[in-house]
Amino acid sequence: MSAVSGWTRWVPGIDTLRHYEADWLRRDVFAGLVLATMLVPVGIAYSAASGLPGIHGLYATIVPLLAYAMFGPSRIIVLGPDSALAAVILGVIAPLSGGDPVRAAMLAAMMALVSGAVLIVAGIARLGFVTELLSKPIRYGYMNGIALTVLISQLPKLLGFSMQSEGPLGDLWAIAVGISTGRINWAAFAVGLGTLIVILLLKDSKRLPGILIAVVGATLVVSLLDLGTGYGVKVLGPLPQGLPAFSIPSIDYSDLIPVLAGGCAVALVSFADTSVLSRTYAARLGDKVDPNQEMVGLGAANLATGFFQGFPISSSSSRTPVAEAAGARTQLTCVVGALAIAFLLMAAPNLLQHLPSSALAAVVIAASIGLIEIGDLKRIYRIQRWEFWLTVLCFVGVAVLGAIPGIGLAIAVAIAEFLWDGWRPHSAILGRAQGVKGYHDITRYPDARLIPGLVLFRWDAPLFFANAEFFKERILAAIETSPTPVRWLVVAAEPVTSVDVTACDTVAELDEALHARGIELCFAELKDPVKDKLKRFGLYAQVGESQFFPTIGSAVASYLEINNVAWEDWEDQVKVGRSVEP
Repeated sequence: MSAVSGWTRWVPGIDTLRHYEADWLRRDVFAGLVLATMLVPVGIAYSAASGLPGIHGLYATIVPLLAYAMFGPSRIIVLGPDSALAAVILGVIAPLSGGDPVRAAMLAAMMALVSGAVLIVAGIARLGFVTELLSKPIRYGYMNGIALTVLISQLPKLLGFSMQSEGPLGDLWAIAVGISTGRINWAAFAVGLGTLIVILLLKDSKRLPGILIAVVGATLVVSLLDLGTGYGVKVLGPLPQGLPAFSIPSIDYSDLIPVLAGGCAVALVSFADTSVLSRTYAARLGDKVDPNQEMVGLGAANLATGFFQGFPISSSSSRTPVAEAAGARTQLTCVVGALAIAFLLMAAPNLLQHLPSSALAAVVIAASIGLIEIGDLKRIYRIQRWEFWLTVLCFVGVAVLGAIPGIGLAIAVAIAEFLWDGWRPHSAILGRAQGVKGYHDITRYPDARLIPGLVLFRWDAPLFFANAEFFKERILAAIETSPTPVRWLVVAAEPVTSVDVTACDTVAELDEALHARGIELCFAELKDPVKDKLKRFGLYAQVGESQFFPTIGSAVASYLEINNVAWEDWEDQVKVGRSVEP
């Protein structure tokens, strides 16, 4: 997709229309019709999993597809109801709605508005990088937790009975009680299990639409055998005829805080998933997608669906490949899919009235199984155990505490992980190793030799308020452990990318303390932007211009010459009073 500028940068759909090629039309229309056959059952299923009537899943499919086609930068990404968001939405609206479907729809629509507003503001503020703070192990943890939560919530529907959700652990207990007391509807369970088996068997097929085949088959079985009336199998029932109407959701003031929290959580999860999927397909198609515009496009889709009786949506990693495989070239595919669903609601709303709830539960369970990541976790466990346990912590947090607190825990862990890396970074004392150019960590090269009276200290992080005292402590410890009295301490500062006022003040105190002990503080390989900060803070003048060196080698050479130290280098043999830079 070509780069755009000006106001059209925020409306990529206009640019797509300007450069649309006639040869694409046939492919986009065909792909859109194919996509619609999958969007309908999935939209209804995820709506039910979110605690809402099925019709809202179609509303939340039609409107976002149209909005994203105008404001989204990705060429073929498909948006709509998503299994990853179902647990978040259900966790907010279930305890607040009290079983009232109208109130539940209002709460969900308001969550979509909150999510949309947050995403648009963040995109305009160019905060598209924020999801990068969630590392892969943390994302795996909360997605696996959400997958388990959704799966548990759908088991009662698969088994043919209903219950009030009380969180994952409470639901498991209620399911066990329901099974032990004989509440299973075996006809509904057979239909649901058969649907699940067909979906799983055909999930990797590029020719056969597994979800469509399974859902249509379940609907025909229930209808032809009259399982709804004769055996009590719960079915979808007729859908309201017509398109979604514009509506401003209204909620109680007491519901505002949980809805705001849920909307923000949805924004984070949906953009994290969408940004990954968007980058994947952009690379595949040779496009370049702006993550900030991706935020705006996703936000516009959520905002639009919130005003048209929908609920929060995200990109779909299962429906997007369907569009791609069907030959989609642009977002016109999604427009055609949305129009096809709209036609269904206008012309044949009763077509799906015999669709069994257990079959819808099977669709959601199959999607939840697809969210679970096991293979890459084995790799993480093998190469870095502590990141694996981060995954486990986030997984347990979501599974035990619920989706919203679990996501909050994941964010807290991500921030703690980030701060820990900067708070207690790696540092090293450097020495001269035989046969290796440069100066290296003596813990990695135990035979490396130290220059008498000189400590080469490397600090592998930015220097800021949280680690300044630790920096000072590590330097003093390096001096105390030196085998010879120290004359110079040279900080190998190439990894130091930034410095703040607190750190500068700490370094100034360190410089004074070292001077009192007859030790010169020097810096080598310090980046110019960081050096400029030291000049503004006055530290550069305090330490002295002569104490800043472009390389470690030049610092060593200056030390040897000024202090008349005899030093035998591996490469240059005996050099008295000087050293050739290695």
